[in-house]
Amino acid sequence: MKLTTIAVLGGGPGGLYAARLLKLSHPDAEVTVYEQGEADKTFGFGVGLASRTQRNLREADEASLTAIVDAAHPHEMSMRVGDDAVRLAHGELLGIGRATLLTVLQRFAQEAGVVMRFGERRSAADLDADLIVAADGISSATRSEHEAEFGPSVVFGDGLYLWAGTDYQLPAAVFTPVTTEYGTFVAHAYPYAEDRSTFLIETDEETWKRAGFDVTTEQTPNTENDEVSLTFLEEAFRESLDGHHLIGNRTKWTRFRTVRCANWHAGNIVLLGDSAHTAHYSIGSGTKLAMEDAIALDRALLAADDLESALTAYEEERRPAVHYLQTIAERSMAWWDDFPERTSIPVAQLLIAYVTRAGKVSLERFAATAPQVVPAGLAAYAGVTVDEVPGPAEVTEWVLAQPLSARSLPTRTAPAELRDAPGTVEISTQVRPWSAEATALVEGLSAAETYWLVGADDREAVLDRLDLAERIRRSTPAVVVAEVPAALRDVAAAALVSERVDLVAIGS
Repeated sequence: MKLTTIAVLGGGPGGLYAARLLKLSHPDAEVTVYEQGEADKTFGFGVGLASRTQRNLREADEASLTAIVDAAHPHEMSMRVGDDAVRLAHGELLGIGRATLLTVLQRFAQEAGVVMRFGERRSAADLDADLIVAADGISSATRSEHEAEFGPSVVFGDGLYLWAGTDYQLPAAVFTPVTTEYGTFVAHAYPYAEDRSTFLIETDEETWKRAGFDVTTEQTPNTENDEVSLTFLEEAFRESLDGHHLIGNRTKWTRFRTVRCANWHAGNIVLLGDSAHTAHYSIGSGTKLAMEDAIALDRALLAADDLESALTAYEEERRPAVHYLQTIAERSMAWWDDFPERTSIPVAQLLIAYVTRAGKVSLERFAATAPQVVPAGLAAYAGVTVDEVPGPAEVTEWVLAQPLSARSLPTRTAPAELRDAPGTVEISTQVRPWSAEATALVEGLSAAETYWLVGADDREAVLDRLDLAERIRRSTPAVVVAEVPAALRDVAAAALVSERVDLVAIGS
């Protein structure tokens, strides 16, 4: 298929990367990026790149990835609750300043022959091009202008967050809560330069209102910083900041928006990155998804004979991966919304709960890759010494074999007779665990000694059941049991260690 003109709307990482790849694949085409902002001005602080993302980018374009890595800052990960802290060695996590990343990608796009048009706001209707790539972000004007064709839905999260930075290189990425007179605020922070770190802070709506930040949010124009919030949070997180300042960049409280679209292309217009889909920041996926979209789009255009076939193939390839990450992100967002309720868990055990929260990483895999952390967390769960914790291959069965002292049960596998015992109430789990229906279910529970949760055996249904089990467990003194098929024993073990459920009933 021959493309003569390609227009890219949006000069963020996804748009720039797509422009370079498309120009390299179609050297005779005129590829132009239209960015309404200036070349040297951007919003945001650091961008995180995980190891798998780096591998995908290296396979697609090794030269640009090498330059990105050279300009990035490797770091480890940590979690701290009060004076209790744990650090996880992780040599493949990278942070890079958003402005630095854009500079690298602008250079590589221009070297490939892409025309850069900064300070120009264009719409798809203004352009006469064979292909228009709309990489114009979460508030995509292209998506709004063609709403009927793309069929977008936007769902707002319950919690609130603000994106700030600091003039300080954190020693490692850190997740840490601070409890104030108004409630708990949680920081997600990581270094991305020798003198800079991203410092994102989130909280629940009630805490936000008690602190008066609903008022400051309303009073702060979109072009300015909520200085009242930044000043308060700078003091609240003084220890983590080591006395340094929080830096704003149009920083004010907002709710995360999960964007989904029924269609990603219409005619010669195709959506890419946040314009088509978003996934919660706690899985660090925005830049990753956009740049991997660009790879898939380039590949589809090379393979197809016509534009419609190419854009259909692009969408068919990317939808499953995006759906998977959005599902994980939804669980992760809900986990962080409730994070303050978990801070009584020993921090090494809490880190296990964090890593396994969405069912993406198994307990055995994490035990194999983090021998300096997982044994301590498992020892805290079982109330034993670290020396008594087995190796990674045995941890699943070992977790299941631990006693539940509160009910004088020898293992964490529920005995069959408990299901029919007086005081046991069976709950069929057919609702999303964070939905209004789930809230009504939890609030309407009658007094019972044991709640036994049953439902479908597919992975997503089991993960939903365990998330609902945690909600029930936090709201009642009853013992909570969840049925889990034998094929998902590792998921059951992670849920037990994470204190999401008291017992599991392992099926066939």
